[in-house]
Amino acid sequence: MPDTELLTAEALDLLQRLIATPRTSRNETAAADILAHFIGTKQRDAQHRERFTLQREANNIWCIAAGYDAARPTLLLNAHIDTVKPVAAWQRDPFTPVLEGDRLYGLGSNDDGASLVSLWQTFHVLCARPQSYNLIFLASAEEEVSGHDGIERAIPLLPHIDVALVGEPTGMQPAIAEKGLMVLDVTACGKAGHAAREEGINAIYRALPDIEWFRSYRFPQESSLLGPVKMSVTVIQAGTQHNVVPDRCTFTVDVRSNECYSNETLYEEICRHVHSDVQARSFRLNSSHIDREHPLVQRAIALGPAPDGRPRTPFGSPTLSDQSLMPWPSLKMGPGDSARSHTADEYIRPQEIEGAIRDYLTMLDGLQLHGKMNF
Repeated sequence: MPDTELLTAEALDLLQRLIATPRTSRNETAAADILAHFIGTKQRDAQHRERFTLQREANNIWCIAAGYDAARPTLLLNAHIDTVKPVAAWQRDPFTPVLEGDRLYGLGSNDDGASLVSLWQTFHVLCARPQSYNLIFLASAEEEVSGHDGIERAIPLLPHIDVALVGEPTGMQPAIAEKGLMVLDVTACGKAGHAAREEGINAIYRALPDIEWFRSYRFPQESSLLGPVKMSVTVIQAGTQHNVVPDRCTFTVDVRSNECYSNETLYEEICRHVHSDVQARSFRLNSSHIDREHPLVQRAIALGPAPDGRPRTPFGSPTLSDQSLMPWPSLKMGPGDSARSHTADEYIRPQEIEGAIRDYLTMLDGLQLHGKMNF
């Protein structure tokens, strides 16, 4: 086992530099420059041999370990560079990394900086050790907004991937399924009229039965990991003034899919039930799933208790990540706590990063991914 204290110290130094560089979604260029330069300094070993190739597309940065062989299976390590915008309740400067006691405060420290630097250190160590699989590290952009210039732009440029390990704050518990997302814009039409007379057709009243259907309908197939499909009406807009019957009512529906349905299938079923016009903003963000018996999952379980002492138990995650855009199986697992993400005074504990590096190395060093995986 390498010196995890040294690896952690270097990871923390890099993380603090990234915290000090604002990197909200679609504004990650400066942080990507820092990360690319740092990685570039590690590209050759003491004998000046190339340990990996380094590539960049927009603000996505990836490294392919030396010795790539298309006949071997390939493992991708992925975490994202970007952050959400800081909420107003921060009591500290979100862009000033501050170490207080056992906590490093700063925007993106937990989501997703800790996973990013931990997976990078893991990749760097494993590059020096022969493995039976190809190894790729990808730092992706625009994850928080599922942007088209994020991982979606990088995927066509990558070699064939068989499985991915996605770093997100899960307390180092293995998430083997993740809900997808589809956002719907629904429009009910009526006819304008004077509110004082029996005129017009009220679009709000036309929308109400459909809103009630979204509230009460249950898709029959439920997931043992992710539960049922969840639909929530989250935004409603109608009317121009109190004395005019509205001729148009629009509302937004947030649909969280399980692995039993594709977004296209859900959309078709919704359109059969509601009378209003329904438009999906995208079908891109589907649910993901990896078989519990996959060797990567089994190695995660075999690590023993998680940092909080609980057994490593495969679970389904309700939160979205770059997994939704991956066409291959993926496992989500990383340091930190999802409850800290997108909150004021976000933090990570240095010991969480050290534990993640140690666990990742134990999981992946010697992992057997024989042949092309069919899970």
